[in-house]
Amino acid sequence: MIVGIPAEVKQDEYRVAMLPVGVEELTSRGHGVIFQTGAGLGSGLVDTAYEQAGAQLASSASEVYQAADLIVKVKEPQAGEFALIRRGQTLFTYFHFAASRDLTQAMLDCGCNCLAYETLEDERGRLSLLTPMSEVAGRMSIQQGARFLERPQMGRGILLAGVPGVAPAHITVLGGGVVGANAAKIAAGFGADVAILDVNMERLRYLDDVMPPNVNTLFSDRHTIRDQLRLADLVIGSVLIPGAKAPHLVRREDLQLMKPGSVIIDVAIDQGGCVETSRPTTHRDPTYLVDGVLHYCVTNMPGAVGRTSTFALCNVTLPWVLRLAEWGLDKCLDESLPLRTAANILAGQVTSRAVASTFELPLHKL
Repeated sequence: MIVGIPAEVKQDEYRVAMLPVGVEELTSRGHGVIFQTGAGLGSGLVDTAYEQAGAQLASSASEVYQAADLIVKVKEPQAGEFALIRRGQTLFTYFHFAASRDLTQAMLDCGCNCLAYETLEDERGRLSLLTPMSEVAGRMSIQQGARFLERPQMGRGILLAGVPGVAPAHITVLGGGVVGANAAKIAAGFGADVAILDVNMERLRYLDDVMPPNVNTLFSDRHTIRDQLRLADLVIGSVLIPGAKAPHLVRREDLQLMKPGSVIIDVAIDQGGCVETSRPTTHRDPTYLVDGVLHYCVTNMPGAVGRTSTFALCNVTLPWVLRLAEWGLDKCLDESLPLRTAANILAGQVTSRAVASTFELPLHKL
């Protein structure tokens, strides 16, 4: 099989979908790898490292798409890439279809096979390809929150840790999954006053056991969310329904409860956002104000720390890339339940219940 690694074209995306060791593993098994020149530079990985590992270098994305049976990426195809995708070609990447009807329709129209990192459930039911980037995004959310709470960034002028005689910031984390737990851990390390909300009592009991004393666990309902919005200097939105659009836990009218200059970091923006007033932003232009509340809704947060993120992502994706190359798509769908859960669109048909439900499209059951 020929595996293609194109350069990422999403704005401010510095990750690459494969390390040189991944190329070596594939080529040693008799597969070909075609790698777009410069694709690894954002992560500090030079072309010669890939070439020495056995990759064929290509000067353009069109060469990669034209030659490859399997395209391995980091982020969803952008509009300029749609025409490059061939009917019957397989793409393995983060898609987040529920956030974009246009992307979903484009992939249906081109007749390709879309395997999504974010819905792959391993043998233990874990979203193992989403987890490392959720860890990065959760930790980054507190870094960014600390920055944008500074007054020159239009924040309240709050230091997360406070100082002796001055209270620390209050941080509300909506969702106790991987993103939320990592955000709470870093926020606690800063010395902030943290509340983490979830609807799963077993998860809350676990978090209560492992978190430091300055993290409080709360059951998430409308009353508790509104109470927390009144207190919060920083809100982290980290709600996830795998493959589906995130629910709006914070409504437009709820912003009136918040302090002027408080900050929302909506990490759920990849799946449409869990705040009604959220809209996608970029690292270059990350924030905007609504009713005096600063919103940060960057759709590829881990892309800013490309080297850390690339290594973390490739550590978990490579085994599945190798399986796809060794077995082929049809055998993988027949014999690998995890790769079946990754299948969102196959040959012009929606195979993900969450995507079909989001856009009211017919569901093709595997």
